[in-house]
Amino acid sequence: MNSRTVDDFEQIDQVTCRSIRDAIGERLQQSLRPDTSGLSSHLERLMDELRRHDNESRH
Repeated sequence: MNSRTVDDFEQIDQVTCRSIRDAIGERLQQSLRPDTSGLSSHLERLMDELRRHDNESRH
């Protein structure tokens, strides 16, 4: 069996690491996006209101 240690791997720079992390995060967000099709219209409106509130508080 071919075992590797940490020393066997090349280090990657912070920019590359951040790009990989961001790409993984985007893919996870797309894959794990909640399915809102089963929500009642009232609950969908409340969810939209929460999203708007979150967006406003970030700016």
